[in-house]
Amino acid sequence: MQEQVTKGGAERVLFVLATLARLERPVSMAELALETGLAKSTLYRQLSLLKRWGFVVDGSSGYAPGPMCLPLAWGFDQSSYLVQEAHAELELLSRSSGESIGLLVAANNQAVCLDMVESQQPLRCSFVKGRGLPLCRGASAKALLAFMSHEGQAMALRRLRQEGVIAAEDLPELSKALKTIRAQGYATSDSEVDIGVWGISAPVFQQGSHAAAVITLMVPNTRISNRTQSFTDMTVRAASRISSRLQSL
Repeated sequence: MQEQVTKGGAERVLFVLATLARLERPVSMAELALETGLAKSTLYRQLSLLKRWGFVVDGSSGYAPGPMCLPLAWGFDQSSYLVQEAHAELELLSRSSGESIGLLVAANNQAVCLDMVESQQPLRCSFVKGRGLPLCRGASAKALLAFMSHEGQAMALRRLRQEGVIAAEDLPELSKALKTIRAQGYATSDSEVDIGVWGISAPVFQQGSHAAAVITLMVPNTRISNRTQSFTDMTVRAASRISSRLQSL
C-alpha cells in the first residue's frame, strides 16, 4: 500500500502509469487497486485522464500502457547520453567475453535496464529493456544500492522494508554486504534473481562517488569454469572507461 507517498493528483497519475509499466501485462481494476493502494474511485479518475491522452488503453484483458508511451521510449533511447556513451563499450565487452551485457539504473526503488547487448551463444542470459527488478537482489541491484549516497541508500532500504520486499531482520546482513561491495568496487551474485545465472556488476560514475548506473555481465554458471576473475576484470575496466567518457563531457 503506497497511497501515503502519492498524495498529489499529478503524483497519482504518474504512480498509476509507473505501476502499469512495472507489471508488464494488462491488469484489472481490482489488481491495480491492490498494487497501488489507491481507492477505485481515485483510480478511475487517473485512468480516464491517461486514456484521454493515449498513455493507457483499456481492453478486454484489462488496463495496459498505451501508444503514447512508445514515442517517450523512442525519445529516451535517442537522447539519453548515458546510453549513447555506454553502448559501444557494452558491445565491446560482449564481444570480448562472449556474454550478455546490460546497463541498469536505479529508479523508483528498482533496478531498471536501459540498454542490453545480447550474447550470440545459443544459451544466454538477458534483461528485458525497461523491466524493473527489486533494488535488493542480484549483482545489479546491490551494486546500485552500494554506490548510492548515504542518504539515498538509507531511504531506499527504508522503502524496501516498508513495502515488504525485505524483512527488518535481513537489513544488517544486507548493509554489511553493501559495505563490502563498495570497498571492493563491484558486486557478484549467483542464482539470486534467476537460477543458474552468475553476474558481475560494476558502477559507472558521472561525478563524485555516487553511481549513475551499473553495467552487468551475465553468464550461465555452467560456462563460468575458472573465468570469474577474468569476467570481473573485464567488466570493471569497461565501467571505468564509460565513467571516464561521461566525466569528460
